[in-house]
Amino acid sequence: MTVWDDLVGQDRVTNQLTAAARDAHAYVAAVDSGAEPELAGSAMTHAWLFTGPPGSGRSTAARAFAAALQCVSPDLALGGPPGCGFCDGCHTTFVGTHADVDVIRTDLLTIGVKETRELVRRAQLSPAGGRWQVIVLEDADRLTEGAGNVLLKAVEEPAPRTVWLLCAPSTEDALPTIRSRCRHLALRTPPVADVADVLVRRDGIEPDVALTAARATQGHIGRARRLATDEAARARRAAVLKLPERLTDIGGCLRAAQELVDAAAADAKQLAEERDEKETEELRAALGAAEGKRLPRGTAGAMKELEDRQKRRATRTQRDALDLALIDLTGFYRDVLARQFGSAVALAGGESASAVERVAAASRPEQTLRRMEAVLDCRRALDRNVAPLLAVEAMTMALR
Repeated sequence: MTVWDDLVGQDRVTNQLTAAARDAHAYVAAVDSGAEPELAGSAMTHAWLFTGPPGSGRSTAARAFAAALQCVSPDLALGGPPGCGFCDGCHTTFVGTHADVDVIRTDLLTIGVKETRELVRRAQLSPAGGRWQVIVLEDADRLTEGAGNVLLKAVEEPAPRTVWLLCAPSTEDALPTIRSRCRHLALRTPPVADVADVLVRRDGIEPDVALTAARATQGHIGRARRLATDEAARARRAAVLKLPERLTDIGGCLRAAQELVDAAAADAKQLAEERDEKETEELRAALGAAEGKRLPRGTAGAMKELEDRQKRRATRTQRDALDLALIDLTGFYRDVLARQFGSAVALAGGESASAVERVAAASRPEQTLRRMEAVLDCRRALDRNVAPLLAVEAMTMALR
């Protein structure tokens, strides 16, 4: 096992990062010996931008690279590749306890100036372990303009042993001034067979279940794992795939829209309840409020800040759940279009094959394309903070 094993179908990226980690280790060794080496011209640099479609493994690649930079395997002295996966540096990076690796992810809509300033402050510290201070920002696309400007100086002129690893869906999702100062790595959607293989090998999922989940999610590793292991997720997907044949009149469209939004809200609530309760109890304990007792004077502001953050996170979670449903719907119409053109490509939603055949026979390819565009318009509207029910109702009316 190495740190690269979970990076599915990304051989080119793995080779580039391995070469960079090797040069990074050589740089550290040279500095420790009293030399004054330069990173310029090597495979290593201080700022990286990982891009790729959802499920391609952007964050996985960044975390694997962080572990390789902290690798302390004895084999390194013998010319072995960095990222052994079992040494203290690799292990603590992956479990989240390495003192010199910060992994930043957010459940909120944006990352603001306050949080970014704290990141920049930490990035100026010297690494406790003497190797690299690594900052992994998994949601660089959620930086506000102000936060991006705060980050720019740190990326442009980083501390000597600081490495920034930024993740975003595409280069267009990163501020131009930041992406121009990063080395870009583009990941691709991994092949279905590779995703199924890792689900079998790592998660112990039955091969036929793994292949069905991988094909249904079109190579999205995280969603495939959840679909293969969560019965409720499979039930929600099945309900979404039945939606196209229900949209026969205005009443049916409005009911379907309400059900879709309600299902996303219920999913988000289920995910949030346990986490919110734990956070609230931990904060109350930290503020000195025993169970059943009132908060000490002057601490209400901290509780209010937590409640506001939880509300923003709930909004983000609901929109993410709704977006997953829309992706499944897009996959359905993609299958319809494939059948209308006589393609032999495997269906993403094999369980809905009969519905796909009926819709394909009852409509024309241009209608299917317009329906796919309606789903994409809905996703764009949600990104612009349009009320979810209004956006989904407009979509279902266009899908008739």
